[in-house]
Amino acid sequence: MTTMGIVSTGTYFPDTFVTAAEIAEQSGLPEWVVREKLGIERKFVADPRVHPNQMAALAARKALEKGGIDPLEIDVVLCTTEEWREYLLWTTAIDLAHEIGARKAWGIDLHMRCATTIAALKMARSLMADDPSIDTILIGGGYAVSHFIDLTDINTSFLFNIGAGAAAMIVKRDWPENQVLGNHLIADGSMSRHVIVPASGTVQHPTDNAVDDGSFKFRLVEPEAMKARLGEVSIENWLACVDHALERSGTKSDGMPYTRADIDFFNMSLVKPSAHRELLEHLGLTEEQSVYMSSIGHIGEQDAIINIEAGIEQGRLKPGDTMAIIAAGIGYVWGGTIVQWGRPK
Repeated sequence: MTTMGIVSTGTYFPDTFVTAAEIAEQSGLPEWVVREKLGIERKFVADPRVHPNQMAALAARKALEKGGIDPLEIDVVLCTTEEWREYLLWTTAIDLAHEIGARKAWGIDLHMRCATTIAALKMARSLMADDPSIDTILIGGGYAVSHFIDLTDINTSFLFNIGAGAAAMIVKRDWPENQVLGNHLIADGSMSRHVIVPASGTVQHPTDNAVDDGSFKFRLVEPEAMKARLGEVSIENWLACVDHALERSGTKSDGMPYTRADIDFFNMSLVKPSAHRELLEHLGLTEEQSVYMSSIGHIGEQDAIINIEAGIEQGRLKPGDTMAIIAAGIGYVWGGTIVQWGRPK
């Protein structure tokens, strides 16, 4: 198996944010519900002066500086900047590479909603396995999806935590630390059209009238069907992703396979507190073995990188820890990755 490790990370957040009190006022929900049920103290929201791929470049420069990486070392940019960005029909990866001085890199845009970083890690190692000339890959992007959240639509309250920001990580072939081990993804396309922005594409253009009537915001189609299906499969699929990723992680230094008991740090994309606690319980973990970013918001696929930095800052992700990263993207897709933080045990 091709070995690949995380060299460094970088994050960026805009100066603009909204608080739980402001969300409560706009939505009509009690403030305690916003804080305790939705898990939002505040969240960063998109600043019209700083655009999504611009934020990605700011985060990527931090990752380069922290890792001591020359931009000319980067061979490939796997850009996770969301589809809502500076321009449509535009390859953001190429722009990101140019902005950070990665002139030798080629790039591709990846989109799988909030599970994209997990997919990007899988693809990065596959690229390295396929092409021996690829040694260094930048994964990262910007996120301004807060523009599409309608706080007056209670049907979409599970999206109220969506914010804005950017993150990036640099991975290298044969890097001796922070090695990316197993990875697994599960999709259920039966919900692929349940969470959409109705007036946003070829089916319905975002005309002035469509924007005025709220069709250029996220809407939940067939809410009862989606909630029933999610309730039926979501926890099961998350746990399956963790278990399969552990199975694909090889063996530890003692020759034994990785199991749930080996997980030291739980890196989960931001969901409501009850779901976060339920997953911890299933995995036999405590809240101190994870982070919950209630003062940042859900920055989509960038949560995985944001949680790494927060885990280190809070002293919860330590050298020698086995980290499980899990996320889910509307559509629906679930993903899990196992990372051996620090040097291998």
